[in-house]
Amino acid sequence: MIDQKKQVAKEAKREEKRIAEKAARLAREQARRKTDLAREQAIQKEQAAKGAKREEKRIAEEPARLAREQARRKTGLAREQAIAEDQEARRREIEKAKINHQNKLKRYG
Repeated sequence: MIDQKKQVAKEAKREEKRIAEKAARLAREQARRKTDLAREQAIQKEQAAKGAKREEKRIAEEPARLAREQARRKTGLAREQAIAEDQEARRREIEKAKINHQNKLKRYG
């Protein structure tokens, strides 16, 4: 009977220890979840701040970007126009040479 009482006391002690360990494990898990949530929220907050900063920078740089783009288009247009004018001048020279050649043929032909 004494052994049985000891056994019951032992089992009760084990059960108390198991319950205490379970409570401690649950508390650790809850603390870890809370820490993970706080970390995730901090990351999201940081990403949102970085996103806002990028957007502010983009907005601030927009006029300069538009000016560069406009200058690039203007330069490209001027280049195309110069090429067209050069081609037209060459075409005229060729036409003039053809006419001179025809006149020479008529004269000496």
